[in-house]
Amino acid sequence: MMVGNNRELISWILPYLPMGAEMEYRNQQAILQSMDIDGDGIQEIFGVYRLNRQPYLFVLKQFFGQFRYYYPLPSEVEQKAIRALSISRESRAVYQFPVVRKEIGGNKWGYMDAKGNWILPANYDHAEDFQENGLAIVGLMDKSGVINSRGYFIVQPKYDTINPFSEGRAVVNDAQGFKVINENGKEITEKAYSIIIGEYKEGRVRAVEIDANGEYLYGYLNKRGKEVIPLIYKNASDFEQGKAIVKTKEDSFQLIDLTGKVLQSYPYAYVANYGQGLLAFKNSTEGKLGYIDEQGKIVIEPKFSYADSFIEGLAIVSLSENNRENFGVIDRQGHFVIKPNYNQILYLNEGRFAIGKEIDLKQPCMRSIYALADSDGHILTGFHFTMMTKFEDGLSSVTDEQHTYFIDKHGRRKEHLPMVSGSGWLSFEKTLIKGHIDDHLIYFNQTGELVWKQATILPLNNQYSVVENKYKPNKDYLVYFPQIEGMENPESVNRALKEMAGVKPIPAHTQLESNYTGNYQIPYYKKNLLVIKLEGYDYPFCAAHGMPVEKYAHINLKTGSMYQLKDLFKPGNSYVKVISDLILEQIKSNNQYSSYLFPDEYHGIKVDQPFFISEAGLNIYFQPYEIAAFAAGFPTFTIPFDDLKELINRNSEFWKSFH
Repeated sequence: MMVGNNRELISWILPYLPMGAEMEYRNQQAILQSMDIDGDGIQEIFGVYRLNRQPYLFVLKQFFGQFRYYYPLPSEVEQKAIRALSISRESRAVYQFPVVRKEIGGNKWGYMDAKGNWILPANYDHAEDFQENGLAIVGLMDKSGVINSRGYFIVQPKYDTINPFSEGRAVVNDAQGFKVINENGKEITEKAYSIIIGEYKEGRVRAVEIDANGEYLYGYLNKRGKEVIPLIYKNASDFEQGKAIVKTKEDSFQLIDLTGKVLQSYPYAYVANYGQGLLAFKNSTEGKLGYIDEQGKIVIEPKFSYADSFIEGLAIVSLSENNRENFGVIDRQGHFVIKPNYNQILYLNEGRFAIGKEIDLKQPCMRSIYALADSDGHILTGFHFTMMTKFEDGLSSVTDEQHTYFIDKHGRRKEHLPMVSGSGWLSFEKTLIKGHIDDHLIYFNQTGELVWKQATILPLNNQYSVVENKYKPNKDYLVYFPQIEGMENPESVNRALKEMAGVKPIPAHTQLESNYTGNYQIPYYKKNLLVIKLEGYDYPFCAAHGMPVEKYAHINLKTGSMYQLKDLFKPGNSYVKVISDLILEQIKSNNQYSSYLFPDEYHGIKVDQPFFISEAGLNIYFQPYEIAAFAAGFPTFTIPFDDLKELINRNSEFWKSFH
């Protein structure tokens, strides 16, 4: 709660504050809170005072029935207090949160307020969170733009990608290449670059050009978009504490400052991962990794197969044995504080680590299951978690096999915060808790009450609706499948949709060899014809990539018929040859196809060729690898109905269903 204009309470607090201090007010209210911010079950009183015009935080803690100044103040308690005060100070602000719903034609995104009311309509193909600068990146027609809080475009949707703003700048990409824009949407770079990597850090961002020999040359741009450090390096790192590691054309490594001045050169085959004055290095290209200081003196002898940057006096390293990586954590003297017994370790901030061990010892690539450990090497939980987020204000979002919830730095679940069935993560987003659970979006308020979740019913008209159902028999098998309501006899259609979507018997507690996710879209609905696109992705855990799945169901809502390609044409006609020839003409007349189709792999279509109907006409598509490289996805060819008018059976039930 926010304590109001209570003079008695304020007069009671003032003696605890420094001489001359005055309470800070907003909207004629003292900035005060009363809540348990250190998790001991006792409420603290905290707020903001001013002394010599400077604002200060204070926290009063109860000891044996009396309040005392909380000192020293733990950093996590301080951060939690600041967050709570900023929530009450800004409680009148109208925050906006991205939300999504299924519509005919695909998912559409808009924005809601903190109570779950839509305040910006679902006009976007994608929508990201509003950033601290009051801007949000949105997608429209495969392009990205930037809007302000009123929904006006600051940047029209013209870029292929827009990275989040950092230090008032965002990296964008279009057909010309990579550029930088400011918060007004103005391009501040004088030209487009081959690549601009990541985001601004310490006023610098890495830019890359490809020379005539195909070599990548790295340099740095400043916040005006100028090349403040020329693009002359074979490689370059982000700046950290005003310093970065670069590799010269002569294959030597240097430590430079923000102006490009060389602070130190190193006679080693490899140098990287600057952190807290130490750098990982190798004596030879195939050698082991150790650590040197900024002057190049060896501090920790090379013996690691992996060596990360030092953070808070610790670094994650690995020892390789029998083609197996064994990860641990060392201090600045090279001593293990977490022994190298784990197949993966992740730093979670605030002195905490996720330590992982294999689910299947015979297949270490399968995935890890994690426990929480502290920086002294104490294991604080069992190996329960399939996902753990970085700690923020003393909290981490974790997922076990069944639920997602918050834990504190001791690994204990925070009972007053949401616990959600499903896998994913939760995060604090302004005044709400945002969840990505089982590929769906959900919001709670900070007392754990549900504010908004994705709708599961898409009304087509007053009679028909498509209802979303969820099937998750195993933590690695998740399918959202459609069922139709309003038809006279929907059983056979709904049974077919479940089968096409991938609803089948799956063992509950067995470790599967792959992860499968399935969903659907409604790309087309006209008259009685409903077209449902069923999508899936099967990712074997030890494979380089997964395999996408794409199927279309063409359903007559009035009769319950489900159509095949042949149902569109007159009996006994040569539609296979005609369509095959039309596609061949498209391939020959359009140069774009030659860039990704396999030469001589197209041999026409089959009688039961995969297809879908759209406003543009008949669309014929092929599976990945069938006639093109995997990266081409599902090569699709659109044929206007006018080009097939001699073949189409205009008296067929299929044709009449949408005419």
